Amino acid sequence: MEFHMLLGFYIISNIAKLEFVALEVSKKNYVSWMIDVKMHLESMGISNAIYEFNNCLAQDKAKAQVFLRKHIDEMLRFEYLDVTDPSILWNLLKERFDHQKEYCGQEVTVEDMLEKTYSTFHATNITLMQQYRMQKFTRYFELSACLLVAEQNNELLMKNHESRPSRSVALPEANATNTDGHRNNTRG
Repeated sequence: MEFHMLLGFYIISNIAKLEFVALEVSKKNYVSWMIDVKMHLESMGISNAIYEFNNCLAQDKAKAQVFLRKHIDEMLRFEYLDVTDPSILWNLLKERFDHQKEYCGQEVTVEDMLEKTYSTFHATNITLMQQYRMQKFTRYFELSACLLVAEQNNELLMKNHESRPSRSVALPEANATNTDGHRNNTRG
């Protein structure tokens, strides 16, 4: 009897365990979710189940469907409750969340994304924008990473400034002592 209870607990705990973060309704993790799903289905040997007109066995389709449903937000699971084919579910989710490549029916190129990012610089930062342009980024993620680092550095500088504003009195040396206007005594 104890063995069966342990086995049941093991099965239930494995059902709840996710291989990666589930797809959120907000769609902010769609790209990473899509890549994770494809890799996991490939490792399971059932990646064809999410593509239309596949010749997968019913058992493989069922495994893919369970995997997909397990890795989507509960609200999405409820919304697509009646969808039983993994390729249909995959396409519905793609249609709903994958809008990065097209805008108003036109393909968005890397150059378009770079130019759009440059155009968002405030007019007072025109020199900064020109400096980024002169680096001649060819990949959007490189520019994005560079901007994120710059933003983090700027935040750190601002925190340092706020904790110690300019024109404030300097802090005394750690080993210095001041006794009623006499010379500072320091240890070597």
